[in-house]
Amino acid sequence: MWIGLFSDIHANREALEATRDHARRAGISRFIFLGDYVGYGADPAFAVDTVMSEVEAGAVALLGNHDAAIFSGTAGMNSVAAEAIDWTRPKLDATQLEFLTQLPLTFEDAGRLFVHASAFAPGRWEYITSTESASRSFMPTRAHATFCGHVHVPELFHLSPNGKVAGFQPVQAVEIPLLAPRRWVAVIGSVGQPRDYNPAACYAALDSERNALIYVRVPYDTETAARKVREAGLPSILSQRLIEGA
Repeated sequence: MWIGLFSDIHANREALEATRDHARRAGISRFIFLGDYVGYGADPAFAVDTVMSEVEAGAVALLGNHDAAIFSGTAGMNSVAAEAIDWTRPKLDATQLEFLTQLPLTFEDAGRLFVHASAFAPGRWEYITSTESASRSFMPTRAHATFCGHVHVPELFHLSPNGKVAGFQPVQAVEIPLLAPRRWVAVIGSVGQPRDYNPAACYAALDSERNALIYVRVPYDTETAARKVREAGLPSILSQRLIEGA
């Protein structure tokens, strides 16, 4: 079975619609959402409603740090992220807020772990950007593969049987076998705000039977998404990032 992995939607309606439609056309029948449905973008209610409807249809959704900030506050966030959360909070109704408060930090299934940030203290929102931080994420779990987001840049790390950790940036549309006996941490990238200098939305497709992963890039209407951010009065850098992918 192919599973679609979506992370860091960040209230980007255009990117969410494009990736979800692409996955469905590709025959992907199961979705797992790795958090950060809100923040940065102009359509938080649409993003949360969409994820809620997918969960009702059998999808899994996890909590991200921007989602948590809606109800726990913005301490520790930079000023741009905090401003976006403060703008977002009153845009959500009671049902949407309740949905966010009930999201779990992790999900485990068939030897795989799904989390927004790192498996190492998931609620501390550690970024996996190096072999050192990937090593910490391997420590608390025996899962063959851990799938996460949070960083907005796709990357894969693997742990060899002799304890060596290495990483590489995946090539889009190229199938990657997640071979045993190595263990893996897959950083999925971002649907709604990529930061790897490619503005196309990013999601991943996992073949759960063959343990194969594909990173998928989907061009979408970045101009409309960026214009809506500007019209909402959100910080201008959030509009620029959508155009530049940085």
